[in-house]
Amino acid sequence: MPVERVLLARPRGFCAGVEMAIKALAWMVRVFEPPVYCYHEIVHNRLVVDRFQALGVIFVDDVNEVPPGAPLMLSAHGSAPEVVEAARTDARLVVNAVCPLVTKVHHEARVRAKKGYTILYVGHAGHDEAVGTLAVAPDAIRLVEHGEDLEDATAALPDPSKVAVLAQTTLAVSDWKGIVDRTRETFPHVWTASRDDLCFATTNRQAALSAVAARADAVVVIGSANSSNTLALAKVAGSTGTRVLRIDGPEELDPSVLGDARVVGVTAGASAPEDLVEAVIARLAPRDGVETVHVTDEDEYFPPPRELRDLVPALDSLVALVSGDDPVAARDRRGPFSDDRDADASHTLAALTTP
Repeated sequence: MPVERVLLARPRGFCAGVEMAIKALAWMVRVFEPPVYCYHEIVHNRLVVDRFQALGVIFVDDVNEVPPGAPLMLSAHGSAPEVVEAARTDARLVVNAVCPLVTKVHHEARVRAKKGYTILYVGHAGHDEAVGTLAVAPDAIRLVEHGEDLEDATAALPDPSKVAVLAQTTLAVSDWKGIVDRTRETFPHVWTASRDDLCFATTNRQAALSAVAARADAVVVIGSANSSNTLALAKVAGSTGTRVLRIDGPEELDPSVLGDARVVGVTAGASAPEDLVEAVIARLAPRDGVETVHVTDEDEYFPPPRELRDLVPALDSLVALVSGDDPVAARDRRGPFSDDRDADASHTLAALTTP
């Protein structure tokens, strides 16, 4: 049966941290001859990674695989302190594209650990963000992946009056809240951040999808299987009883799987580019068009990593000097990142890969 209408969640797709990381790696590709190296996937999306690989980016799981002096980007998920330290040896040019919200959690972990707290970190074992955060204060942090892990995680506490809870930024709100509530029952004075560790974009996308799922016969969630926030979206939609299909892109969408669904909701994880959303809607070909279900606007902006802000203007002045231009005038004119706030990472990525 043909789809009658698509309900399109807003917000959806790239968050501010992903926007920053993708645009930063795009700058690296422009500035340096290939290969450019990246520690771990820049974001958890197969298409984004494939596109950058086609541009000469090499993704590694060990910074020791990166040759001395080579340009290296550290992914948006955050890296363990020892990885950051090792990356900056051997004269490598390192740009750290860690999301500022992940940096906030790292800071909270350091502060609580120094104050003698046992930190319960709610996250997914093996996820890049969790691995990096656990390494910040390994003697003080205990991983809690599910509610049933709490009993073991809170056994033999050095000081039961000093318990803190931190979270992987991409969790489903229900998972985080459930574990915090259970912890508070046992430890009424548990410390949590004044502002939840969950990424605002993660929370917003889940709220938008909940509004969509309440009206849809089925929901399509676009994003890769290793994307925690994408899986959280699928879980949110599934909890409403709505049929859910998670796909990487339009090539995985078999409309027949949606059965007799006449109204189909569509959203995308925070690592999925907008052109995938457009392609999925085109494949669904809704007879009565697309209705946007708007929950909130997002105007959060993260500027390019500091290392990149230092590097690119310096190269700009050097090029001006070599070419005979006035280097002072080159420094005084509008900088290379003057339009960065208005630049769209999906368009940037598409432009890089357009022949």
